[in-house]
This record gives sequence, C-alpha cells and structure tokens, in this order.
Amino acid sequence: MGYREARVKWNGFEGTVSINNPVLRYPGNPILTSHEVNKVWAHEARLHCYTVHNAGMAKVVGSDGQEQTIMLFRSHIADGRSVIGKAVSENGINAWRVDPQPFLLPATEKDIFAEGVDIKSMIEWEAGGVEDIRVNPVGNGSYILTYSAYQNQLPDRVKVMMAVTQDFHKVIRYGPMFQADMRNVVIFPEPDGNGRWRALLRPNDKEQEATGSGHIGGSFTQIVAGFASSPTGPWETGDVIMSSGHGPSAFQAKIGPGAPPVKTRFGWLNVFHGVRSTMAGHPYSLGVAFHDLQDPTDPRKIRLSAKPILMPSLSDCLVKESDYIHVPNVVFSCGVLKGQEDTLAIYYGGHDTVMNLGLANIRILHEICNLFPMDPLSGQHLYSL
Repeated sequence: MGYREARVKWNGFEGTVSINNPVLRYPGNPILTSHEVNKVWAHEARLHCYTVHNAGMAKVVGSDGQEQTIMLFRSHIADGRSVIGKAVSENGINAWRVDPQPFLLPATEKDIFAEGVDIKSMIEWEAGGVEDIRVNPVGNGSYILTYSAYQNQLPDRVKVMMAVTQDFHKVIRYGPMFQADMRNVVIFPEPDGNGRWRALLRPNDKEQEATGSGHIGGSFTQIVAGFASSPTGPWETGDVIMSSGHGPSAFQAKIGPGAPPVKTRFGWLNVFHGVRSTMAGHPYSLGVAFHDLQDPTDPRKIRLSAKPILMPSLSDCLVKESDYIHVPNVVFSCGVLKGQEDTLAIYYGGHDTVMNLGLANIRILHEICNLFPMDPLSGQHLYSL
C-alpha cells in the first residue's frame, strides 16, 4: 500500500500529514501581514504596503551563533509597484522582526553593481517594481538572489535579475540573468556531475518573442533548463524539461518554478506552481516533482505528480474584513526549508496577500509522485483510476 501517513514537526509546530492531506497548515496563519510591516515602515508614507507574500527563505547563523530564519517578502505599495522587504525570526514561525528599510527597491545609481553591468538599462528595467525573490544557496556562504523586474514604460515586460549576497545586508546587483524576458528562475544549489550549474526557468510568452509585443497573457506551460559554468553566469537556456497545457489538469493553464530545489535521498525536491482555468477564475496550486541528483534536467529522470500538494482555501487569507485582497484563490511558494525527520517547511503566499506556513513530509511527497505519476514532457497522466 506504500507510505500513506507521517508526522511532521517544526520548532514546536507538529502534526500528521497524509497522501490526501500532504501539507499541514500552521493554525496561526498568516505568519506575517502588511499590518506588522506598516508599523515598522510608518516613517515613510510612500512605503505603506497592502500585501506581504511570495517570500524567498533562508536559514543562517546569526552573529550570536544562533540559527535564524530570514524571509525576503514581496509587498505591493500604493502606486501598484512591488518592493522586497526583510524579516528575521528565531524559530521561523513567529516574532518576525521587520527591517526598517526595504531590502530591495527598484535600482538606482546609489546601489552596488557588479563590473560590466549596464546600470542605466537596469534602472529602466526595474522602474516598474521588483518581486518574487528566490534565495538560492550556492555554497561558500553565498546566495544568488533571483527576482522579477518590471519595465515601467512597456506593459507586462519582465526580466529576471540576479544579485549576490553573503550577509543579507550588502547586495551586489548583476543585472539580467537572460536577455530574453523571463520569470520564475530557481538554481540548483550545487553543480551537476559535469561541474555545470543548472536552473529551472519559465520563459515569457512565446507570442511576445515572435511579435515583440508586450503581451504576456498566453501560454506559460513550459519549464526550461538553464545552465552555466558559474552560478553568476553567463547563463544559457536549454531544452524544455516539464510541460503542461493539457486538461483536465490542476496545471493545465500554466506551470512554473516555485522554490529553489532541495536535496533529498529521493532526488532534488522541486515545489513548483501550476494554474488551472475555471469558469470562476484561475486558481494557483502547488505541485511537486523529484529530479535526478546527478542529471537534474533530464526529463526522463523526473518524477512528477499530477496531484497538487496544496490548493488554495479560505484559510490561506485570513484578514480583516476591510483589508485588501490582491488575487483570490492563489497559493504560491518562493521558498522551502528542510527540517529534521523528513519535515519540509513550505512558506507560501496566500491569495497574493499574506505569508503562510505549512509542513510536509518528504517521504509522503515522494509517494505522491509514485501514486499519481505524470509525464513531464506531455503532461499526460501515467496512471489509471
């Protein structure tokens, strides 16, 4: 019958997960909202925000030698742009300390840039806001930050920018990771067997590439491999390794990378996002796949579940009646953290409005891929009812 139920625990929060309920939501969700951030950012009216969501996550050792959890969250401000803030917690659950200044704002000449970066062009590309940051550990205490930057003049044009930090204070901007429009880039935290670094990317609409238009509302049904000889690039695009676009499917309309992959005994664990078109909108769910440890971008070695591990619910956006809700029916993760005894902490945005926490068990997630296999390239289900 396989492995159907398991315990999960995370700094005092614990319970049971199963095949049918693979993610245990924290009963104290949301763990961070705009209300807590605005209390700290109150000194600057232009920073008043309405959302806190889609955060990149990291575990670090603080100056006092104690482990800390860092959250780099996205917030919408009143003019519609997004900025990235920083919060720190000792247990990764509550008592988040929000930095008094945003961690990343749209680039200016006062920022630190790597050698050779076209600063003027980068400022133009980030003028529309920065969002959905991923924290990619690449060894030696370094983290590659990948985030989306929006053009201010051309509607819906977006590039993935790359920055580097070691202390989550000083940030060096490296500019666009790719010249083509791109979103949702995550990097595997170590090179493959041939010494090449790998990434998962979601290119922008193929219609835009063909016509040069700013429209990006079409097909986002492919995850493509990226590769480089160094984590800071230059990066190149490779082949399609995951695809959807078929129905009925929880990932029929869109599919894209979510959190940076996590190394497990079953392979690289990839928590991704998928979207389904319905008569009432486009709900975002979280999916799971396992990639081969030695050759993570070979689609023949990817085990992918057709069953989502987390679908949006009312409990994912518990806010005041008068609060703004940005996009209903969305769960979206930019960061997961591995704990003890196969526990995986999934930090996810609820309805693009608040930050939540859920726990999963890695062995249960692996079993879901075995029970509900889906062909990575065709999106076809590989099991019968």
